[in-house]
Amino acid sequence: MLSRTLTVCCLLALTVSPTLAELGWWRNAQFYQIYPRSYKDSDGDGVGDLNGVTQQLAYLKEIGVTATWLSPIFTSPMADFGYDVANFYEIDPLFGSMEDFDNLLARAKQLDIKIILDFVPNHSSDECDWFKRSAAGEAEYKDFYVWHTGKVVNGIRQPPTNWISVFRGSQWTWHEGRQAYYLHQFHAKQPDLNYRNPKVVEAMKDVLRFWLRKGVYGFRIDAVPHVFEVAADSSGNWPDEPRNEYVSDPEDYTYLEHIYTTNQPETLDLVYQFRTVIDDIDQELGGDDRVLLTEAYAPLDVLMQYYGNSTHNGSHIPFNFELISNINYKSDAYHYSELIHNWLDNMPAGQVANWVLGNHDQSRIGSRLGADRIDAINMLLLTLPGISVNYQGEEIGMTDVYISWQDTVDPQACQSNEQEFERLTRDPVRTPFQWSDEAQAGFTNASSTWLPLADNYKLVNVKRERGIALSHLNVYKQLRALRDEATLQQGDVTVKALGPNVLAFKRSLAGHNSYVTVLNINDDVEAVNLDSAFTSLSSQLRYVVVNDKSVRRKNDLTFANSLLLMPKEAVVLSTV
Repeated sequence: MLSRTLTVCCLLALTVSPTLAELGWWRNAQFYQIYPRSYKDSDGDGVGDLNGVTQQLAYLKEIGVTATWLSPIFTSPMADFGYDVANFYEIDPLFGSMEDFDNLLARAKQLDIKIILDFVPNHSSDECDWFKRSAAGEAEYKDFYVWHTGKVVNGIRQPPTNWISVFRGSQWTWHEGRQAYYLHQFHAKQPDLNYRNPKVVEAMKDVLRFWLRKGVYGFRIDAVPHVFEVAADSSGNWPDEPRNEYVSDPEDYTYLEHIYTTNQPETLDLVYQFRTVIDDIDQELGGDDRVLLTEAYAPLDVLMQYYGNSTHNGSHIPFNFELISNINYKSDAYHYSELIHNWLDNMPAGQVANWVLGNHDQSRIGSRLGADRIDAINMLLLTLPGISVNYQGEEIGMTDVYISWQDTVDPQACQSNEQEFERLTRDPVRTPFQWSDEAQAGFTNASSTWLPLADNYKLVNVKRERGIALSHLNVYKQLRALRDEATLQQGDVTVKALGPNVLAFKRSLAGHNSYVTVLNINDDVEAVNLDSAFTSLSSQLRYVVVNDKSVRRKNDLTFANSLLLMPKEAVVLSTV
């Protein structure tokens, strides 16, 4: 693969439309995902809660978090741990009360940390009042969900299509009361809302308005590509989806090509409508911007449309999954460079990049890419231009925890079998946060936790790492502090693969020091000439951040034309 170079100006061009290039706090923000069940338990039931989050907001301030988004905290029977919402206006008692949430908002405001909520538009719980009324055939709610009486083949009633759920099996479940099938792209207890009904669209916009007026600063929108299915034909029927010939298990989601149930064109318009709600509330309430973050695993050209078009603003932050989805343990520097290019090359003018390397659905960085690459990945995340998105625990180097079939609770895995569950389970990345080396890792005073703790929590925890100069936590904090430099806020970026093992990128801004991040992603000692790779470097460079693989220390000097890197060494250098 050929080496590629990219230089991108991160300053806004004067010709960019103001509606697409508004300045805001979020453009260089550090977003941090909290999975509330596993963050901090305040009441001793072994499950994290809102008061636990409030207690630990100071930690977020310590590591320089700008905004934190909370996985769902709404009333739910917890079939999918909160992603099955029974009431979009209530806090589930497991997490606390509305008063607890108000206290969280107040404390976050004191610390200047913005609270973002997880918004699940694709579906509700089957225990939602809307679904109960729809199933009963009430006129107002009859078409709030997607229903079909099915088809009769040889005297046997069958689902209307072959569509397969993300959680295995048919997307259709028969409802005896309604005498019809309802659609669910996920769990059977998560019926899909019908966004071809304008009443549904308006009802969900009202949900957004309610929480924005409560004081939240935006939403991470879950599973956006699934919101629409292809429109039914004149007879009210849908087409079957084609086979994926590479998969033989007819119950597995990947058995079909999901061309009719994901990434439909109407989805973009809905995101634009949600953005209008955000902008209207900004006008109504004033103050700092409210933002939309969208979760969409979709083709790159589709993702770029999430930002908006010439007439509509869209998502402020369409999550960039290029790296999390495509980098693996064996990836070389050319592959890293190519994926970084993919986003920066294609991003519309005036928009801002974001970098996502971890979340509650993906194996942790240290398990996916190697524990000895954790610092390197965090350097990449925090020194590339734009927005960083971090999942709780990645900053201290938490890794996946083995969860046996008997202890597995994730519905995506539980609906499979003992042979398949490890491929599907998301439990290993959702285990309790490791605060200290005390009992239950300082997460709870209960005798047990809702998921098992990591065996290594006495070594990998916040308390211990605070006292180790080059711990993952302290390297992360140094990187976060460096982000306040003007060059990293506003500077250009030039990205290069310096051979298969070394990735480097330079951040530069006229009148300020330049910074070069250099990652040796493999196990060879590497000598590189940064002077020939990048223009306008001083002959000597100063180490400003190093990891524990380095033989050099902060403020040491090196020559730009003869940098020596130890295996898995990752450093940030500045001009002098």
